[in-house]
Amino acid sequence: MREQPPAAISTSMAKAFAARGRSHIEEHALRYDGYNAHTANTMPIPDATSHWNLAYQGRGATGVSWHREHLEVSLELLKRAGLNPDSAVIDIGGGASTLVDELLTRGFADLTVLDVSEEVLAKVGARLGDRRRFVTLLQEDITTFQPARKYALWHDRAVFHFLTSGADRERYRNALLGATQPGSHVIIATFGPEGPTRCSGLDTRRYDAATLAAELGSDFDLRSSSIDFHPTPAGVQQQFLYTHFVRCPKSSAL
Repeated sequence: MREQPPAAISTSMAKAFAARGRSHIEEHALRYDGYNAHTANTMPIPDATSHWNLAYQGRGATGVSWHREHLEVSLELLKRAGLNPDSAVIDIGGGASTLVDELLTRGFADLTVLDVSEEVLAKVGARLGDRRRFVTLLQEDITTFQPARKYALWHDRAVFHFLTSGADRERYRNALLGATQPGSHVIIATFGPEGPTRCSGLDTRRYDAATLAAELGSDFDLRSSSIDFHPTPAGVQQQFLYTHFVRCPKSSAL
């Protein structure tokens, strides 16, 4: 994994942290093993990188609420996309997801996992072992990500719904445009219309297919959408919306 400077806090997270003040730090004291009642009074409000590092440190890779052993819906949508194994795939906010492992097993050899947490990327690299050479690990904040190449498929499970600021969603869209080209496939899963309004101490936005399509704009054609229910490690059912878009032939370029 290449060295990266600490990720800057996004506008959405800055507002969320400021709105909660000390109560947000107290949430971390209760939520993550790395904090206790004494340090919660003195430690600074975490930035985006620290926030997600603490999530993985406190609960472990398989204990976070979004963990799912197999991403069956994503894999089925990827299969429908009809990609060749030499296609470039990027997993946004991939975390400790086993999607990259599943794709390697299917013969894919040009994979990228992007996450703001270097903590979890280090775990992924260690888990992959010798297969690490087929995977690029990027420690980046999606709201400041400037893609250096194009991908045949962009996959995002549970990142977009954390972007509560319109400015951050526009930055996400710009990154998406920069990382794709006409014909590229885009799989995005967010909380659905009846999903949570908060997750991991942060506010979230809920979407149906129409509102998500409106956010991405006319550069992307919605091919399919479905609702899925994700059981968290704590046994709570979370409603997710899964969508499959294709970038349009006459799409604008960045």
